[in-house]
Amino acid sequence: MIVNPDNLAKQLIRKPLFNKSYSYNFWSGPVDIKLIKYLKKNYYDYVVIDKWVGEKILNQFLSLSQFYDIPTKKIINIVEFYEKTTFCCPMVHAEVSEMDVYSMVDLPSTKILFIKRLMDWVLAFLLLPLLLPIIFVASIITKLSSKGPAIFTQERVGLNGKIFTLFKIRTMVFNPDGYQEHTVKGDKRITKLGKFFRKTKIDELPQLWNVLKGDMSLIGPRPERADIVDKFADQNNFYKLRHIIKPGITGWAQVNNPTATPEETLEKLEYDLFYINHLSIRLELQILLRTVGVVSSLESL
Repeated sequence: MIVNPDNLAKQLIRKPLFNKSYSYNFWSGPVDIKLIKYLKKNYYDYVVIDKWVGEKILNQFLSLSQFYDIPTKKIINIVEFYEKTTFCCPMVHAEVSEMDVYSMVDLPSTKILFIKRLMDWVLAFLLLPLLLPIIFVASIITKLSSKGPAIFTQERVGLNGKIFTLFKIRTMVFNPDGYQEHTVKGDKRITKLGKFFRKTKIDELPQLWNVLKGDMSLIGPRPERADIVDKFADQNNFYKLRHIIKPGITGWAQVNNPTATPEETLEKLEYDLFYINHLSIRLELQILLRTVGVVSSLESL
């Protein structure tokens, strides 16, 4: 039961993951004894209270629920329920000013960030020598098969807005003026060899050097060009929050929506914010394992 649905409820019911697991009804009206009597007669796994319900009204409702033996553990705020069911951090509910936007995320602890950096360094140090032959062969084939350098470099936005140089194996036809537009499905600029490298993620392997240097992490929001960052930061104040941690080679958004289009950038942002809010070693390991699954899956290939 979604009580007094607003914009966030409308956003929630459009999420495929929510619709796959739940059916729902709406209750529009006072949060009072009428709703209690209805819930007494009709069973729901969850009663989801929309964000704008005041604390006083919510406390009165919880008291009535206890009195009439309605399970209070199943009464949940819609923001918390949104995260629980979609693994995203909703943005639509919070029209906050630029000054307040940083209050919407929980900064990871120093301890977690230290362990994360240690894992990055150890894994990159171990993986890079093993993967160097693949990088070398892929670079040679790229150089021989199409005009231009084998390694593609581009300035991207990293931690706290700092610009760094990202390394990839080139997968597109060489353009001395650089690439200004996002790649899209069926992009004719992608070479035949580049399609294979993109599907298998071989083109991303040189970024292990970025990880060793400290520009990037193995896991985090994908880094973007400064002009793209400026574009989406103008559209949504929350976009700048992606840069409070290091960008990553893979991330929560990539394993949950690996085929996302540029038009879904702000939808991917919900996954990035969820990752920041819930960053833990367990989540890091989960993303690493799921990344292997995405790369090896038939869908990915």
